[in-house]
Amino acid sequence: MAAEDDRKGEGARTPGGGAPPEPGAPGARGGALGALLGAGAGAPGTSADPMAFTAADEEKRRGVRRMKVTATGLLVLVAIVYALATWAEHSGAGAGAWAGYVAAAAEAGMVGALADWFAVTALFRHPLGLPIPHTAIIPRKKDQLGASLGAFVGENFLSPDVIRTRLRALRLGSRVGGWLAVPANTDRVTSELSTALRGALTVLRDNDVQAVVGEAITRRADAQEIAPSLGRMLERIVEDGGHRRVVDLVCSRAHDWLVLHSDTVMNAVQGGAPGWTPRFVDKRVGERVYKELLRFLTEMRDMPDHPARAAIDTFLADFATDLRTDPDTRARVERLKSEIIHRPEVQDLIASAWSAVRAMIVAAAEDEQSELRLRARAALLSLGNRMSADPRLQDKVDGWAESAAAYVVTNYRTQITSLITDTVAGWDAEHTSRKIEAHIGRDLQFIRINGTVVGSLAGLVIHTVSRGLGA
Repeated sequence: MAAEDDRKGEGARTPGGGAPPEPGAPGARGGALGALLGAGAGAPGTSADPMAFTAADEEKRRGVRRMKVTATGLLVLVAIVYALATWAEHSGAGAGAWAGYVAAAAEAGMVGALADWFAVTALFRHPLGLPIPHTAIIPRKKDQLGASLGAFVGENFLSPDVIRTRLRALRLGSRVGGWLAVPANTDRVTSELSTALRGALTVLRDNDVQAVVGEAITRRADAQEIAPSLGRMLERIVEDGGHRRVVDLVCSRAHDWLVLHSDTVMNAVQGGAPGWTPRFVDKRVGERVYKELLRFLTEMRDMPDHPARAAIDTFLADFATDLRTDPDTRARVERLKSEIIHRPEVQDLIASAWSAVRAMIVAAAEDEQSELRLRARAALLSLGNRMSADPRLQDKVDGWAESAAAYVVTNYRTQITSLITDTVAGWDAEHTSRKIEAHIGRDLQFIRINGTVVGSLAGLVIHTVSRGLGA
């Protein structure tokens, strides 16, 4: 039986009947799983293939073969004992009294050994290569076993109640808080977050992000009417007197400019005079206009209650009201806004803003002493201390974790369990059978050994009872 098992275990393993693929060979990968892993993990049969035979698997297979030899050797032993006991019983050599008992025990042991050999072999292949019904169970029922396993996991492990109970027992809030409260752990988290942030910003294409940012800002600006908001803001500024500093600055700058450019002002006035007026008259008029203009700006600069300042206040207040209520003013502001937003210079400015922000964030993430990383570390450390000491915050974190996990298993349980069923369905049937046998076959061979021993004992008891009743 061991030779037959070894031939079935080492011989025609593949659907095509060839020799089994060596560990790491291309044929060791099965079905859709092989295609999936082959596309993302390199050559077939590498360590990335969960169904590839590893050195540990080969050692287990050798252990299975040794146990097969042991179980088969025990079967051969009881067969020899049966033959000798039967010969002794019928040879007239004076051993009939005890030989019958030994023969009955050995005969029942052979039956038990053969029955258990058939049962164990039928799990993985057809015994003796015969297509007996209800044999080769694992290769034939692989997909059903995968589906049953997925359903079992989904019903018993991916239940919202089970998840909530398990997470509540873990006390994630307290554990995470205590872990984050350790400065070394906080440094590690900050470093990992910085690495992830740099990686994300590196992967993002500047052109794509700039296009998205520009479109978002432009679309929001086009959709949002700004005139009423500007009117309310201007009205509040006028009420608070915030515009007066601007008026002070303009008056001061205008006064200083007039002092420095007196000739320019007077020449401008003289150039606008009629051609028939005498030049000295034009000069006197220019000087007079300049002096009056300088006096006006000086008074406006130095007199907070100057009438011109009051006129500016009135003008700004009226303009603020028009921005809020006058349809014509609002329409003109919207047209001006649209023209400004869609100018190429403004669009280029919006697009370039992302590059500046990205460079700033990347530089801050790389610098361990940057304000960004220091603040992030301080925030994480503070959060850890609060979570480790505040039971209410711990309960909140636990509740969030439970709700999130319950939501995931409630809405995506089918997708999660399909990972099991689809993965099992993608395995090659024969290869799966060999893999499973390598892991549990050694224990199954003890069934054959136990069947031989128990069968022998049962046969001895039955023979003893029969002889006793017959006597």
